[in-house]
Amino acid sequence: MINLPGHLAIRTISGRNGDFNVGRLSTSIGEFVIKDALLDQYNEGKYRGDFVITEIRPSYYTNGGRLVVEIRAKLDSMTLDDVANLSAEEADRLSNTETDPIDEEPTGNSTTNTSRRPTPPRSSSPSRSDDEAPFGMEKSKPPSDVIAHEDDEVLFGTIWPIGSSVRLDTTVDRQRLRQQCVRLGELGYELDFKQQTWNLPSV
Repeated sequence: MINLPGHLAIRTISGRNGDFNVGRLSTSIGEFVIKDALLDQYNEGKYRGDFVITEIRPSYYTNGGRLVVEIRAKLDSMTLDDVANLSAEEADRLSNTETDPIDEEPTGNSTTNTSRRPTPPRSSSPSRSDDEAPFGMEKSKPPSDVIAHEDDEVLFGTIWPIGSSVRLDTTVDRQRLRQQCVRLGELGYELDFKQQTWNLPSV
């Protein structure tokens, strides 16, 4: 494990599984491709900071009939100081035809529905079930905000409830992490890239 200062260029690409990020890390010992799941939280740009690398290895995959060989670095963590826009040259070096890392994972399942609600436990207190609704009356349905709350509880799992500030667990399934980022954006959260937390703006 080594800690190196450097610049990480991140580009957002639209794929069949939704948007995903790929990165290129420039350091004093070389330049490496980064395809770790933790990148999917960030906006496109060029980030300066310190990067803890746990592994450097060659990687091979096919893309459109081509065999692509690249040197990848695996990140344990990073501390970011600032961000700037990607230059045209930097964007070109991160091709928009990159393969989604989910498609490279042999056990990955991009069709997994992580927002499916669990079956609620039966209540021990006596209450009228939907089947016992009086003749001519519609069966009751849970309010939409209750359904959304239950969906979010399943989606965020062990970090639920999320409160006004939340740090995502980047070791979860990559597709789930992307869905968490999208949902946080829908709820009005913004990413603080320096603290690596999602926060609700103060009113």
